[in-house]
Amino acid sequence: MRIPRPCLVARCVRGLESAVAAEVLESGLGAVTRLGHREVQFRLRSPEPIPVPRTADDLFLLAARRPDIGTTKSDLHALAELAELADTDLLLRLRRTLTQAKDDVPGIDVSASFLGRRTFSRYDAEDVVGAALAERLGVPYHSRRAGAAPPPGHQGWRLTLDGTHATLMLRISDRPLHRRAYKRRTVPGTLHPPVAAAMAVMADIRPGHTVLDPCCGAGTLLIEAALARPGARLRGFDLSPDAVAAARANAAALPIGVDRCDAGRLPFSDASIDRVLSNPPWGTQVHPRGLLADSPSRWWTELRRVLSPDGTVVLLLPTSETLAGAIRHGLAPVHIQGVRVSGAQSFIVRLQPTS
Repeated sequence: MRIPRPCLVARCVRGLESAVAAEVLESGLGAVTRLGHREVQFRLRSPEPIPVPRTADDLFLLAARRPDIGTTKSDLHALAELAELADTDLLLRLRRTLTQAKDDVPGIDVSASFLGRRTFSRYDAEDVVGAALAERLGVPYHSRRAGAAPPPGHQGWRLTLDGTHATLMLRISDRPLHRRAYKRRTVPGTLHPPVAAAMAVMADIRPGHTVLDPCCGAGTLLIEAALARPGARLRGFDLSPDAVAAARANAAALPIGVDRCDAGRLPFSDASIDRVLSNPPWGTQVHPRGLLADSPSRWWTELRRVLSPDGTVVLLLPTSETLAGAIRHGLAPVHIQGVRVSGAQSFIVRLQPTS
């Protein structure tokens, strides 16, 4: 069937679907028409250059949809129908209008994913659709089967099979949205930018607020907070010199202060911090160091000490059991949201002082 146009699909981390939908609605991008597994579909309000949702991993124009095929390799040929259903001329015009993309298309690549067990691989599905699209557009197709990245400038298409529908989409930008331009340097355990953007929104940062990340790593949370909520005073600390250097490099264009400090002894007076945003070292990807290594409870003691009576803390936790320490130190969870980060279940938690 043909897709009503212009219709977009924002792909996201599992668990952030509602955050993406809220951002689409609040920014006036359009009307949400469908929430699915790791995606939000919405009808664009007007075909003109648009702000991209920062909580989304990627953004696509909806090209074509048909019933999902079967589960065996013999069913794969039916996917070629998606290339025939897509109005490629209109899609390319819309892409140019929305993002000022170049007219020339040197080639295409396709990335696929599916739910449920199949007797074919994602590469099998990609190659069927990619070959059909390349023939339709008259350009080369780059297969991902060998593991090589597509050549620069190749146009990205996305194929999803969810058990009900097979859906084909065209990426509106040259690269996925989660690949932020500011991310010049990284460190182990660095946070996925759309997750950081969702945490910054959840913190409800206001102009004039003092915002702290005691374990800032490469600075992703503070940078997303600065971009989403300008006007706040943003301070980041980390015990690792490499992390401090990475955060300073990434945040160089923004009013963010980054210094070396132990999160177990913060250089702030009591009740002086309005918002805390952090992805602390819980011992999964990054292990605690300094005072926190000897006494992990110091994390909660210092957090509670510096937080103002009407302050808010937003953290990424590996397990909900970690909240026991927060509750013992007078921080009550008021919202818990499960997300999949790096393939593992995690929790974004908003906490507020109990007294």
